[in-house]
Amino acid sequence: MVVAQPDGSVCEHPNLLMICRRGREFALPRPDELMPLPDESELFLLPGRLAVGLDPESGETVALDPADGLAVAAFVSPGHTLTAHPAFLLSKDPAKPPPVLPLFAYGAVGFWNERFYIAARRVDEDKRQIFKGIPPGRIRTIARQIMAQYPKNRLMQHLMARCALTYSCPAARNLCLGRFEAPLPISQACNARCVGCISQQEPGSHICVTPQNRMEFTPTAEEILEVMRHHARTEVRRPIFSFGQGCEGEPLTQAPLMVEAVHRFRAEGGRGTVNLNTNASMPEAVAELAKAGLTSIRVSLNSAIPELYTRYHRPQNYTFDHVVQSIRTARAAGIFVSLNLFYFPGITDSEAEITHLTRLIAHNGISFVQLRNLNIDPDLYLKLCSGIDTGPSTGLTHFRKRLRRACPWLGFGYFNPYVGSTAEIAAPMPPMPEDADE
Repeated sequence: MVVAQPDGSVCEHPNLLMICRRGREFALPRPDELMPLPDESELFLLPGRLAVGLDPESGETVALDPADGLAVAAFVSPGHTLTAHPAFLLSKDPAKPPPVLPLFAYGAVGFWNERFYIAARRVDEDKRQIFKGIPPGRIRTIARQIMAQYPKNRLMQHLMARCALTYSCPAARNLCLGRFEAPLPISQACNARCVGCISQQEPGSHICVTPQNRMEFTPTAEEILEVMRHHARTEVRRPIFSFGQGCEGEPLTQAPLMVEAVHRFRAEGGRGTVNLNTNASMPEAVAELAKAGLTSIRVSLNSAIPELYTRYHRPQNYTFDHVVQSIRTARAAGIFVSLNLFYFPGITDSEAEITHLTRLIAHNGISFVQLRNLNIDPDLYLKLCSGIDTGPSTGLTHFRKRLRRACPWLGFGYFNPYVGSTAEIAAPMPPMPEDADE
């Protein structure tokens, strides 16, 4: 077990063992879920949270006094999915009530044999967001060169000055380096009010800080095309162009703009995977994008249980049924469909969730599941789940096995896969309404 001291230092507890949390359950980590803390991960002190460990002699859990150390979590580097959260109890000190934690993913972390271990598994071998060995100064220099090259392009200026240089956004840094996936944020507005939105919170939200600020303008189709052309020249092997980023709202609210940009890119011979990260709220817009030359979509959701989906995403003027219809529309049009599944240990891998996810994937032609960590205070999310009986959890390993057994074509990962300009799709075609009538 590790604890944080008041000065921010992290140390190993001399007597207590690490325990972790899956949903509302405290337990020892499973043998298959601990791994050395990967490079480019970070340790967090959890304010107002008492560290909880296991006394190996008595077999009882012990909550430390705040003077003896606070709970610690780890934010794991991209490509890894958490299998458990840290075990902690909220402080009862009325003078210092525990704050709602910022929007990060909090992994259970321990220490053994001179190194830290985290409850997580690597789910994608892609090196897309690994920057080890790349000097920060190199990225700064290239970003400034690109800004000088496109002085009138507001989108490129935003991606370089704000995303790459201010927020150290991995996607924007990759655009700098001319590799992998180019981000294409376009929308200021959103038609959902997600509890864990990382770019904008409503007035009165308990979440007082967001990791990013939403973009403050709408780019033109020509500005978008300039970014796409730049990336196509610098990433010549496997270029991906992705609408829908953390610094914006929902890109489907700017569907005509996307349709124009994608159509013009394809018309001038643009190749590569043109992808849309979306809440999939507008089936008609998805159909128009397919005609324009979209290759893939990644549909974000925390749950395939409609009630839990609605509690978290808080959709405005659309429902979970619209999401399903967008997925079916995309698959029928030859678009590769991924789920951007916000994984929360103890809930996402529960029996109820597996049942609903299996039905969603099998009946609607979904090809791939990206196992992204849900960035949220664990207690806040569990409050959202109150009253929904999700049943026992299986753990990440068995979760994947269950879905793969039911859907043998299904792929797993963390990043948007490169699928070429036109995807080859193994997922079965969903039955259309006229087929169902027959």
